[in-house]
Amino acid sequence: MDKFKTVLNIAEKSQANIGFGVVALLTAGGEQIFSSVVFNCPCNDWNFFYGMVFLLVPAFALLLLGYILSKKTWKLLTGLCLRKSCCRLKTLIAGGVVLFQITTAAVVAPSTWIAVALLNGNYFVCAMTGVNVTVFKAHLCSDKSSKCQEELYKFPCSKSTNVDKDDVLATLRAESQILGWLLIASIMVSNLFLTCVARCNSPISYLQLKFWRAYAQKENDLLECYSAKHANELAERNLKSFFEQTPPEHFTTPSNQDWKKISSFYRFSTKDHFYSTMHQHVENRHEPDIGTMRLASVKSDSLGANNPTVLAFVDDGKTVP
Repeated sequence: MDKFKTVLNIAEKSQANIGFGVVALLTAGGEQIFSSVVFNCPCNDWNFFYGMVFLLVPAFALLLLGYILSKKTWKLLTGLCLRKSCCRLKTLIAGGVVLFQITTAAVVAPSTWIAVALLNGNYFVCAMTGVNVTVFKAHLCSDKSSKCQEELYKFPCSKSTNVDKDDVLATLRAESQILGWLLIASIMVSNLFLTCVARCNSPISYLQLKFWRAYAQKENDLLECYSAKHANELAERNLKSFFEQTPPEHFTTPSNQDWKKISSFYRFSTKDHFYSTMHQHVENRHEPDIGTMRLASVKSDSLGANNPTVLAFVDDGKTVP
């Protein structure tokens, strides 16, 4: 689990190709080990269910793990049920946009699992030999012996001696690999298309976007450092007061409202040049009158529905510790 969180942190820092490539490679390696060590086709009526479970259930588990370890998931859900505006159409649409952004990152590992499993072919071959559909069996066993359809479920195992075994398995493996490459190609094309659309509609220049990304990552790193340091000092102050039986020293800490404001989703505005919710909060904290009159780039009860897609990284932060 710790290694997987580390890999997700790498992916979020690089925000795509390199980081997601690391996730994909590790997932592919895990699938190879899983396929060779754990998987063993039963070669009976359970072939289809057994193969499909190994093909899809680990992918689904990886998808859920991606949601669980994403900071943005819990940033979206925390306190959502207590917000008065949670049922408004605009809020639901904004939440859907955020959920889509989370999914695009979480889907890397499961799609890699399925693609590599299809290229390997073991799960697909086992599943397809268990399909109890006459038309499909006739397709596999066309121009084959009469016993081909009857013994089809035995083909993935070495115990089968049918002369048509190698031809049928070669056909299934070829179909599996074709599906695998089509899945990989579709993912790459979709990723390229979404990236091009996001960059094409970006109100931010390339260099400012690069600076913005560096700032967001540095702020997240320093926030963790300052939070740990502040928590340590507060704990020491309280324990010192308890054990020495002395009045506690004065200690300044952010209020609940302050925490709520910096925990809200970033909301882009062309009138306010803020790089994060933290940036907006510290700029406007001592200017309440001016701050309420200005078109703020962040609102504590909003999800940032109008944010440009290229700025999705602002709320990413790190994975849940």
